[in-house]
Amino acid sequence: MTTPHRAEGLSPLRRWRANGPLSPLAPVAFAVVALVVSPLAFVAVQAAQAGWDQAQRLLGRPVLATLITNTVTLAAAVTFATAVIGFGAAYLTERTDLPGRRWWTVLLALPLAVPEFVRGYSWVSLWPSVHGYWGAVLVMTCSLYPLVMLPVAATLRRTDGAAEEVSRSLGRGPWATLWRVTVPLARPALAGGALLVSLYLLGEYGAFAMLRYTTFATAIFTEYKLGFDAASASLLTSVLVALALLLVGLDAWAGRRGRTTRAGSTGRSAAPAALGRWRLPSLAALAAVVALSLGVPLYALGYWLVKGDSTSLPPASVWSSALTTLGYAVSAALVSTAAAVPVALYGWRRGTWLARSAERAAYLTRALPGIAVALSVVYFAIRYAQPLYQQPPMLVAGYVILFFPLALTAVRAALAQVPPGVEEVARSLGTRPLAVLARVTLPLVLPGLGAAAAMVALTASTELTATLLLRPTGTQTLATQFWVYTSGLAYGAAAPYAALMVLMSVPPVLLLTRRALGSHPTPETPR
Repeated sequence: MTTPHRAEGLSPLRRWRANGPLSPLAPVAFAVVALVVSPLAFVAVQAAQAGWDQAQRLLGRPVLATLITNTVTLAAAVTFATAVIGFGAAYLTERTDLPGRRWWTVLLALPLAVPEFVRGYSWVSLWPSVHGYWGAVLVMTCSLYPLVMLPVAATLRRTDGAAEEVSRSLGRGPWATLWRVTVPLARPALAGGALLVSLYLLGEYGAFAMLRYTTFATAIFTEYKLGFDAASASLLTSVLVALALLLVGLDAWAGRRGRTTRAGSTGRSAAPAALGRWRLPSLAALAAVVALSLGVPLYALGYWLVKGDSTSLPPASVWSSALTTLGYAVSAALVSTAAAVPVALYGWRRGTWLARSAERAAYLTRALPGIAVALSVVYFAIRYAQPLYQQPPMLVAGYVILFFPLALTAVRAALAQVPPGVEEVARSLGTRPLAVLARVTLPLVLPGLGAAAAMVALTASTELTATLLLRPTGTQTLATQFWVYTSGLAYGAAAPYAALMVLMSVPPVLLLTRRALGSHPTPETPR
């Protein structure tokens, strides 16, 4: 079988230059990955400075076992819960005759517009008893299940439904068809979403601080911020990186990022499965998910905007913070998406272990706490780029490192849908590689680039931990202002900043679900 990066129309020398060691994508891709994973070098250097004796004392303390237990059990519970809810929501909206499927898709995706620490603030400010392990499971599940639902829904939407129809025609019931056919079809997207959820949980700080639940991220922040002990914090971070390596290794073992094909597709969707007596329970379950994940935060924001003292600062300060937040988020989105293109292209075209390793290495920073990334940026800026210290590029660089995996995931998914051989046809006609990229490949993946930019802008506009350290002196974003007020339990004063963060996050979420609104086929209309 020929691979997409080889074609008979190219001479052996041109094929070797385009796809072998001389490929211009290779040095660019490796340079981007090296910059993205540079915080790992900072962590390694700082941890080495601790010395063997200090490392033994720190890693031998009983609190380490508690941190591992807290982090792993929370990650396992939330990942399982988000996988169940995310897959169930995607299946109901894409493969059944659920009433109002299009609008349910949007409602179920909108919780992405609510930052995790705002969600924690919503629950804690209304019900202070929501804290600890079960509070963290509840809040993070409500926050992160769309990361599973959206890729699974996209996969089910693109996948030929003929296999499910064949299964039903052979006498298998809806449950048997679901477990034996639909779940295997969606398994790569399900695994990818679960990986993102797990990595996200490893590095989350703000929500857990509000919920008073101790994880590696909160302990690392305490060591850095309160103890000023970079070496001890780096040792803890190295354990967190080891957990991330384990997760990425499991993902590599499962072979999730192999090239997908749609050979033999009939080009149409399967008839939606009839819910029958399960229609009302399904609607009730989705309504409960939306109420908990979207209704509670909106109610809390409305409650504090009306009841709380929301006018302690002049309105200009709120809008100034909003404009600052928007500027940094857009800058980070553009840089991250542009940087993800060569890495995704190299991995997509080559498919070798080296390309896959470079691609997977970029995901490791998703598990780093924001404060570790921030201090690594400060470390390199002070030593190698002093004029940039305390300047806006430092904050943008921190955002790019933190959220590059999100952009890479979206761009890689878009490339997987490019018809095999389309680039080779253009090259066989004498078109130069850069022209092929500009005229053929990029136009085909443009929606994916938009999704990548939207995801990065969405998350960067609500980032808290790294922003607290990297923002230029005197600069305030919505997240930092919100944190100042909530730290003092001034929930009413914090509400306007939280509300603006949510409003600014809605357009990117709607962009991510825009295709869902117009892509649900009917049984009579071919897809």
